[in-house]
Amino acid sequence: MEKKKAHDRCATKQGKHMTKSLSTRIFIGLFSGLILGSIIQYFLADVGFFSGTLVEVASGLGTMFVNMIMMMVVPLVFVSIVCGVLELDDLKSFGRLGGKTFGFYIINTLVAIFAALTVALLLKPGLGVDMTGGTGAEITATELPNLMQLIVNIVPSNPVAAFTSGNMLQVIFMALLVGGVIKAMNGAVPLLQQGFMEGNKLMMKLIGVVMQLAPIGVFALMFKLGATLEASLFLSVVEYLVVILSLLLLWIFVVYPWAVSLFTPVSAKTFRAKTQEQILFSLSTASSNATIPVTMRTLTEKLGVKRAVAGFGVPLGATMNMGGVSIYITIAIFFVANSFGAPIAMDQLPALLFSIFLLSVGAGGVPGGGMVMIGVLIHQMGLPVEAFVIVAALDRLIDMVLTSCNVVGDAAVLTIVDATENAHDEAQEEARQQQTA
Repeated sequence: MEKKKAHDRCATKQGKHMTKSLSTRIFIGLFSGLILGSIIQYFLADVGFFSGTLVEVASGLGTMFVNMIMMMVVPLVFVSIVCGVLELDDLKSFGRLGGKTFGFYIINTLVAIFAALTVALLLKPGLGVDMTGGTGAEITATELPNLMQLIVNIVPSNPVAAFTSGNMLQVIFMALLVGGVIKAMNGAVPLLQQGFMEGNKLMMKLIGVVMQLAPIGVFALMFKLGATLEASLFLSVVEYLVVILSLLLLWIFVVYPWAVSLFTPVSAKTFRAKTQEQILFSLSTASSNATIPVTMRTLTEKLGVKRAVAGFGVPLGATMNMGGVSIYITIAIFFVANSFGAPIAMDQLPALLFSIFLLSVGAGGVPGGGMVMIGVLIHQMGLPVEAFVIVAALDRLIDMVLTSCNVVGDAAVLTIVDATENAHDEAQEEARQQQTA
């Protein structure tokens, strides 16, 4: 027995050391890739091998790494949600957990929108900046998302199409349905239950294997970014960048850690330390969906959140908990409107805020989702297509940080949800003890 405890302690220490080492290697890969890519852009641009072949190879490696992660997202989401439902005490717990998670995500998005609105009204970004001489850019979306249509589309008509297209809401719906039915059968299909549990172990092991390649993948992604992103764009819109990035960083390092420390036993300092790997990974991929495996690991292995909470909440958060996107869309649309001489009037705010809320939820967990939704608003507000050019040009940089804001928001909300679930379980246990006394 003592040998087993000693072995477990040793394994835990090794696991912590590997995690710390991985975070360090991702950090090194992120910044070394950005620096080397920038060197190529500014000093070796005339050398075809560096500016052409090397950048193309880095782009290919980065794309392969992201594809490898995305390859696992749909099966991971499906299996983890089914297992999460099976691990609940009863289906009543599922209803309570789902309601709390959904409610907290909505509250988080609304708070982010109103905070960004307050900043935009106070600072008036873009006022005095003349962007009317810009060049054109294509807006690919032209309609606001219909709320009823979003709800209707949650139920897939073709389950195979839902999996192949990666429609996260439809995959979540099917997983909840399958998990709920298996749970309602009260152990009548033990082999099926065991199969899902073993499948979940396999997915977590695969994630561990792929994550060992993360430093290389992150290096390649940042190398390409450094070699292709033009710094001259930043100088003309410094205020716009500073406002958005400052708000996003405030949310990541102050607001979310403070909220966690306020509602859970986890301190703000501990929360910041535990989400370090998650932040670095999301910076490089700029995709909430691609970061799902890392968010899952962060919650279950570092923050001690129950698998049932993480398994259900993380995929849902990657789809609809978009605090970062809310901040981005709100500041960006005010900047564009002011810089093109069409400031937003107070009587336009209610409709605008409702649109931003729908667009934030509809942005999904893919890179560039926020940019497309800003394009929708630009079209709806009658602003010139040229307004989209500056948003498109700077989107990759902002998208990295807002994705980190989104995924850290998922971790914060689910840590709080888990704490409320623990408090509920303790209250029930105390009530049972009083009844038996």
